[in-house]
Amino acid sequence: MSHPEARLKKKQPESKQSSSGRLFILSAPSGAGKTTLCQEILKSFPAIRYSISHTTRMPRLGEKDGVDYYFITEEEFINGIQEGSWAEWAKVHDNYYGTSSRFLDNILISGSDVLLDIDVQGTIKIIKQYPDAITIFIMPPSLEKLNQRLRLRGTDSDEVIEKRLQNAKKEIDRKNLYRHIVVNDRLEKAKQELFQIIHQYQTS
Repeated sequence: MSHPEARLKKKQPESKQSSSGRLFILSAPSGAGKTTLCQEILKSFPAIRYSISHTTRMPRLGEKDGVDYYFITEEEFINGIQEGSWAEWAKVHDNYYGTSSRFLDNILISGSDVLLDIDVQGTIKIIKQYPDAITIFIMPPSLEKLNQRLRLRGTDSDEVIEKRLQNAKKEIDRKNLYRHIVVNDRLEKAKQELFQIIHQYQTS
């Protein structure tokens, strides 16, 4: 029997009209500090809503369903693809990740800003539908430091870390797709740069 993914119907995404809310997208290689920076943004800009992604991977230690991700089965995710439920989706490190179209549309139409934490593949898909999205790429200071951060994190095997580093190189090669690039060498400096970017759009 063929895998259900092979039977998916491909739909051409429709471009969304500009809405009153703003969509901020943050992308970064794994280990570049994106999660910490997202948390800092949400603390300092409480009016910004966070888009929680759906994933088929298992929760890591300390992660909570509905807070860090919505953890769902592969069958549920593929059903969502068939029903057109995802604004973007991708298979990364053998797991599915996706963003709910309904959530984004409802929040933006209501006039609220949204923060989206997705990878480069997802960003390419999102900006086709939301061309006004404000895209920000978080750069590690170097691949060597990124390697150190991933190993210090202690959550992945050597094989997984090597795969993440290879993906990081590919993502960094596409950084110029983004409107803004912020190097996370020192957290406080990167945080202030991000805050300035967000503030300039909210006051324009």
